Amino acid sequence: MQTPLVVDLDGTLIHTDMLHETALKVLREFPLSALRIPVWLSQGKAVVKQHLANRAQFDPATLPYNEALLDWLRTQKAAGRNLILCTASDKRIAQSIADHLQLFDEVMASDGEINLSGPHKAAALTARFGERNFDYAGNSYKDLPVWAQARRAVVVNAPSGLEEQAHACCEVEREFPPPVSSPGAWLMNWLKLMRVHQWLKNLLLFVPLVASHEFGNAQAWGSLLLAFLAFSLCASAVYITNDLLDLESDRLHPRKRFRPIARGYIPAWQGVLWTPFLLLASALLAWQVGGEFFRWLVAYFVLTCTYSMVLKRLVLIDCLTLAMLYTLRIVAGAAAVGADLTFWLLTESIFLFLSLAFIKRYAELQLQGQNGTNRAHGRGYYTSDAPLIQTLGLTSGYIAVLVLALYLNSDGVMQLYRSPIYIWAAIPFMLFWISWMWMQASRGQMHDDPLVFAVKDKASLVSGVGFTTVLLLGSVGWS
Repeated sequence: MQTPLVVDLDGTLIHTDMLHETALKVLREFPLSALRIPVWLSQGKAVVKQHLANRAQFDPATLPYNEALLDWLRTQKAAGRNLILCTASDKRIAQSIADHLQLFDEVMASDGEINLSGPHKAAALTARFGERNFDYAGNSYKDLPVWAQARRAVVVNAPSGLEEQAHACCEVEREFPPPVSSPGAWLMNWLKLMRVHQWLKNLLLFVPLVASHEFGNAQAWGSLLLAFLAFSLCASAVYITNDLLDLESDRLHPRKRFRPIARGYIPAWQGVLWTPFLLLASALLAWQVGGEFFRWLVAYFVLTCTYSMVLKRLVLIDCLTLAMLYTLRIVAGAAAVGADLTFWLLTESIFLFLSLAFIKRYAELQLQGQNGTNRAHGRGYYTSDAPLIQTLGLTSGYIAVLVLALYLNSDGVMQLYRSPIYIWAAIPFMLFWISWMWMQASRGQMHDDPLVFAVKDKASLVSGVGFTTVLLLGSVGWS
């Protein structure tokens, strides 16, 4: 008879930890219950895990499984080997995963009294199978006591130095390397998690300075650079928080499922740890810029968190909120340099960014429809809403063009531009760009945030150059 193979769950069979997953899910869905975690913890980790498991419903099909290990386990099962899932996660969670995989002959897990980890796991397995009568697949230093009692080790996703210690405990049957091992891959995943490419949106902070033609104000440029960094770090903290609270929805999304935390390439606890550091750095930079800018940054943070936790699930309110978040960047930029905000600039911002928000949602609904779903997970939309969203977005975009046309006929234009006649050419550039963006979304080409897409798209860049050129001609005059 073949020696049974015992398999750990967290970090081994799946690229995540169910304690962290359930805690985040309870925090999002039952925030008042989350406040009781310290009380449960005082009664032991097994108690915490049981309470969280009882409250957090999850779909085991969405978890980021270690596919290479799973394939190998299936070959072992086909060869007649008994497989046992043995984990420190709660019994309810472990059984749900085992039922989904239909691979394991037995499940051993924490039961609300004993936290089945480290020495406790080693003792339970030795009592069940006998010393050196089982093989064990694990991933952490907590598994060393288990390997000390096992016949052979299967080392999975091992951190540096663990492989050597596993070899010292017993014979190593097989090794499965971690999905992210090189420093370059680690850095790229963190840049992706922080959405550094989304920092381009924060260039909107410079709009009030440019609109007021204060190009030679070196002090204002310095303040805006600090403001840009403050906004960017704050936005990254919010992006990470959103990823932590929206794991299940992201894993059901055709593209978002590749985000680092959703895939398990960056542990959730690291995101939780780094978020307050990013917020602290952002707050310190914002305070250097000035109190008024700091207050607008706080307003942006609060609104963004509210959007992530509540508003993103409300039909139409989500898009209006996104438009406000874009516009808040312009308002904060004006606060950073003491510039006045005009009715025209604010109105143009609201309608333009509302159109872009509708593009974002329309592209997501279109993609969900292509994948055979009739409703966007974690949103209030049905895929059948896509045509209406398209109509609303196009209308908002063309209203933005109308607002621009009316502005070009205002008294303020006569004061800012030496040759206002030239800037009328900005209208067709704007009309083309709005129409082009919606055409790309309709064709299924809008794979990024609209503003991020625009800086990569040749037609959008040409439109931007043309728009800027006619404004410059209007500023300097031409005869």
